[in-house]
Amino acid sequence: MNPRSLKLLEYGKILARLAGFADFSGGQELALALLPTDDLRQAQDWQAETNEARRLLLENPNLHLGGVFDVRPLLVQAERAMTLRPPDLLDIRSTLLRARALQRSMTRAADIAPHLADLGARLHVSDEVANDIGRCISERGDVLDSASEALLRIRRELKVAHDRLMTTLQRLVTATQNQPYLQEAIVTQRQGRYVIPLRAEFKGRIPGLVHDQSGSGATLFIEPLATLDLNNTWRELQLAEGDEIERILGKLTALVAAEAPAIQRTVDTLAELDLILARARFAESMLAVEPELAPFRPQSVARPGQGKHGRGRAASKGADEQMPPIMHPGSTIDLKRARHPLLDPLTVVPIDVWIDDTYYSVVVTGPNTGGKTVALKTVGLLALMAQSGMHIPADQGSRLSVFEGIYADIGDEQSIEQSLSTFSSHLTNIIDILEEADNRCLVLLDELGAGTDPEEGSALARALLNFLLDRGVTTFATTHYSELKIFAQATPGIKNASVEFNVETLAPTYELSIGLPGRSNALAIARRLGLPEPIVARAEALVRPESLESEVLLTEIKTAKDATLKAQSEAEIRARQVQVLEADLRYQMARIEEARRVVLNQAREQAQGELDALAAELTQLRQQMAGLGVPGSPQSAHRAFLSQAESALATLIVEQRSLPDKVIEKAPEVALDGPIGVGDRVWVSSLQASAEVVTLDGADAQVMIGSFRMNIPVRSLELRAKAADLSAPASNSRQGGGGLPPSPGLELDLRGQRAEDVLLLLEKYLDDAFLAALPWARIIHGKGAGVLRRIVRDELRRHPLVKESHSGELNEGGDGVTIVKFIRNQDG
Repeated sequence: MNPRSLKLLEYGKILARLAGFADFSGGQELALALLPTDDLRQAQDWQAETNEARRLLLENPNLHLGGVFDVRPLLVQAERAMTLRPPDLLDIRSTLLRARALQRSMTRAADIAPHLADLGARLHVSDEVANDIGRCISERGDVLDSASEALLRIRRELKVAHDRLMTTLQRLVTATQNQPYLQEAIVTQRQGRYVIPLRAEFKGRIPGLVHDQSGSGATLFIEPLATLDLNNTWRELQLAEGDEIERILGKLTALVAAEAPAIQRTVDTLAELDLILARARFAESMLAVEPELAPFRPQSVARPGQGKHGRGRAASKGADEQMPPIMHPGSTIDLKRARHPLLDPLTVVPIDVWIDDTYYSVVVTGPNTGGKTVALKTVGLLALMAQSGMHIPADQGSRLSVFEGIYADIGDEQSIEQSLSTFSSHLTNIIDILEEADNRCLVLLDELGAGTDPEEGSALARALLNFLLDRGVTTFATTHYSELKIFAQATPGIKNASVEFNVETLAPTYELSIGLPGRSNALAIARRLGLPEPIVARAEALVRPESLESEVLLTEIKTAKDATLKAQSEAEIRARQVQVLEADLRYQMARIEEARRVVLNQAREQAQGELDALAAELTQLRQQMAGLGVPGSPQSAHRAFLSQAESALATLIVEQRSLPDKVIEKAPEVALDGPIGVGDRVWVSSLQASAEVVTLDGADAQVMIGSFRMNIPVRSLELRAKAADLSAPASNSRQGGGGLPPSPGLELDLRGQRAEDVLLLLEKYLDDAFLAALPWARIIHGKGAGVLRRIVRDELRRHPLVKESHSGELNEGGDGVTIVKFIRNQDG
């Protein structure tokens, strides 16, 4: 990738944020050095690793690399026979132990994270090194007595020698005859030997060697001759202890050196794992998704001789002459609600960016500071992130090609050192891009042709776009030249796009519209700000008529497109509501069916018990009557009656055991012929439920099932009863089906929404859910950085209809959802 383009797109800032999610310096270094790959398979593998890591973190949020250290410099020291100190050895041990734990975690998660399991298998953990370090060095960094038998013996002798020395010194300082000579009755140390403080004027009264004196000279610190040999013995044992410790550390260092290559590979692998987990945490913080990475699919695009409107590239050719088709590089860019990853997620405006099989070059026009450059950077940054294994801040279904090169010319890059003007600086960069870019590259050009004479700049911009188009380079360019809008409209392979400006608020909307060129707002803004009308009218008269007509047409097209998008959005919302309602209905019907089964089973068990008891009584009675009476006597009549009763009972038992497992519904009504109308009772086969038709709209019908309304295709309904034939009055029908407003469903998904939209959507949903008498609701906001969760929960705490709210259970989404209970539904 071109280093200058990476800088212009601020890719380094992305890496800095990524590094902030790494746990140790090895992972941070890899993050800061991460470069996008141009290999499709490699990029797909990286994306799969990030996806697996997100699943692992969802199951185990505490998964981390704490306790791992970058010990590679220590391994170099060990291989050079430079003795490692206890803290260094403890870092190595901690790293090896953490690697062992991570290896086990990766192995257990092989079913959901096969790539990471393969990575875990590369972790080489030397039990001998870790165990020997743990046996020899304490957690505080002290060499333990158990490190060697020699060290244990030396330390025992050292303790005995120290005790003897201190006993002798204490006897000297506490002796009555020595009290007048001593400054204090204490024992202290000087130059590594034990001494006592003697007053200077009594020098020689206690024979010994002077090691030091006080600052005033009034006190001499002497080592009594009586303790000279004891001090020597104690000091010699100290030196022996130090020598033995160095020998032990040297042995451990040699052990580390022998395993250095394997430990090096383990740390390298841990750094890779740390980078993958950092990518996963970074993705969660942005509410990012895994993009689909698509291969290139080159194909031709027809190019008529006169372009689309008889102007443009082929204008100089004959009307009947056809130019050869251009070759579409087969690149893919389809970003849904893409967000610039470096901007505030609460304020950034998502954009939809795409190219299709008919074009691969996009010209973006619109007002200054209107978001053109941000849109350009968003495309470039998200492509770089996708090719670096990072998930992108966009909606599911976003797709991108893996470009072999991503080139950008953005911003004012004036070079003072080379005395280049803004125009010259940009042109120099563009020349470099043209030398390298081919049909598997993405080129981003900001304010193409700016910084020079408008006429020449516009001509140069068109020539550059022509060159890139002929070479098959996927291109996004921004401009403020009107001529480029006409050029893009007339040239196959190029598409207009625009960022919009709200004339009423005098502020850009930052929304990107593919397919519509930007409108000129200068005169509208002037009129809005109060410029005298005669001046505005005079300016309009000076503008070419065709320009004014095109602006009016663009306004009408924009209005129509906005209406279409709004209708589409509302249709998608209704479709989601229907899906939720269907799920709710199926769940309720399943519960009802289960309750019916329970009741039936209980009734069957009770009936069976009663029949068994009656059979037992009849058997007992027959036994009692056995042998009594003679034929024709009353007893004989009783026995005949018992036989009839037993026969009837046996029939009942057989019939009871043959009952079905569930209650048999009454025979279904026969489907009627004829058209379906409002008020008719129908059968919804997909839901196995009866419903009442509320409204009809062409091929669709809105029906009421209980308190739920939903849209169902008319072809899926069976007429069971006409409205005029229903015995129940209309009021009863309304009470049964229309007493409650339509349910908004038990779930509201706010992920990916803007802050201002979140509050509006949440408020409307809470009102609808409360009016529909829902018992509870589930608000999905995701985990991520917690921004949406904080907004939602702050609003719920203040909302008058909410009695309580809390995080969902683990099987409900945990902290990624909030469960809401309403006041009226809970209290009454």
